[in-house]
Amino acid sequence: MPTIIQVAAQAGVSTATVSRVLSQPDRVALQTRERVMAIVDALGYRPNIAARSLRTLRAGKILLTVPDISNPFFASVIRGAEEAARDAGYAVVVGDTAHDPDVEDRYAEMLSRHEVDGLIFLGHRLPGSLAPLLARQGSFAPIVNGCEYSPGIGVPSVHIDNAAASADAVEHLVALGHREIGVITGPAISPISRDRLAGARRAAAGHALEDRLHVRVGDYSARSAYDATDELLRHGATAIFCFNDEMAVGAMAAVSAAGLDCPGDLSVVGFDDLPLARYFHPPLTTIAQPKGMIGRRTVELLVAILSGTENSVRQVTLRHELVVRGSTGPARLRKI
Repeated sequence: MPTIIQVAAQAGVSTATVSRVLSQPDRVALQTRERVMAIVDALGYRPNIAARSLRTLRAGKILLTVPDISNPFFASVIRGAEEAARDAGYAVVVGDTAHDPDVEDRYAEMLSRHEVDGLIFLGHRLPGSLAPLLARQGSFAPIVNGCEYSPGIGVPSVHIDNAAASADAVEHLVALGHREIGVITGPAISPISRDRLAGARRAAAGHALEDRLHVRVGDYSARSAYDATDELLRHGATAIFCFNDEMAVGAMAAVSAAGLDCPGDLSVVGFDDLPLARYFHPPLTTIAQPKGMIGRRTVELLVAILSGTENSVRQVTLRHELVVRGSTGPARLRKI
């Protein structure tokens, strides 16, 4: 197996230069870099990652925690994160916290023990065990949040404007003539649930429909929306906006079980645009989030912190899109 000494000898440079070419190429002149890389490729040299980690105290790994790994939304986020991490020379360790603060803390301790170089968490809580680290390092702490923006946490974040996205959904329903609109939220403790509800209420207020917005609290599961939809139907709702696509599926199932038609009797809007949303029956109107890009940008922010090129608590807001499909249509009177 070729060694770094052999690479250096053939390239006519020091082993330190070879190391810099492989780990910090921007610090090496282009001509030298190209010569070294040509020798590396010719010899088939591969650096000893374990030894390099011991020397640099770098693990070469990023920890990414998700609150519910069974939620298909997170699969696309994780994929985007892994692609960006590979590009930057990192591996991704994924942890499912199951919304449990104790589990969040146990995973976060991997960062304190230097088993990983940084943490991306997709939930709304900063693990309590990381508070001292954040207090010491501030914007230099290798911690990034994705999806659930909460400005009070004080770490960089990548997200969409959930309030604006929610307002777009309600505006779409109002434009179709709906006036009795049901909203099925996620848990009130979730910042994205609060933001989405604020956006829905803002849009309703713009049309003097505050009192005709019927809000029910779900838990992002299809079952919770199924039960809430039955109640909203009895209250005369002609449309329902669900705060994720899984709940939208539950809402459509309840419509069918009641012997009604979607969208003829009840329009349904979801949130997230899961890959299967276009294949539902009917295809689901929903808010599309750039899921893969959220994962990619969180990793890019974290790598910038680790490399010392990012020293601010930057908030990145990505664009969302209202995708109109077959689950929404014009409002019509319905016998209750």
